[in-house]
Amino acid sequence: MQPWPNSIHIPLPDWVAHAVDATRCYPTDEDRVALAVHLASENVRHATGGPFGAAVFETGTGRLVGIGVNLVTTHRNCALHAEMVAFMVAQARVGSHTLHVPDGPSHDLATSCAPCAMCLGGVLWSGVRRVLSAATRDDAIALGFDEGPVFPESIRYLEDRDIRFVGGLHRADARAVMERYVAQGGAVYNG
Repeated sequence: MQPWPNSIHIPLPDWVAHAVDATRCYPTDEDRVALAVHLASENVRHATGGPFGAAVFETGTGRLVGIGVNLVTTHRNCALHAEMVAFMVAQARVGSHTLHVPDGPSHDLATSCAPCAMCLGGVLWSGVRRVLSAATRDDAIALGFDEGPVFPESIRYLEDRDIRFVGGLHRADARAVMERYVAQGGAVYNG
């Protein structure tokens, strides 16, 4: 067993700097989810983690605020789902523990797959106001991923707190990324 770490450092893969234009705006929901699917695909192509990508945007402007890819296996940390990494990056950039700050812009989360139980909890506390997703929970489960206890009541709980959900954007593309990952022998953890 390792000694207690003094800090935890979570670097994004090197390829991210070249694969994402941090200055570009993403005006539509489809554009935002397409970026999340692109991140997932690149993560698989570079073998830097699981087949999931996510990004946080300012709702009105489409300005990219944070990105994330699944780093669970490469960093040996179960919390490093793409959505959680995107929240960490976005909150570091805005300098707040929440993206729902008074007089600040509203934020969207775009993700290559509907959030699992952990990431759904993260949605509540992250401060995002909308969740845009590609592949479904059933798509992930069909490939062996365990998405945890996500129920219709879970979504309703968040909707009752003014968080909106839009699903099925670029679903086939996102599912193809997950299928490619599994076919290449990628680790299907928690399954």
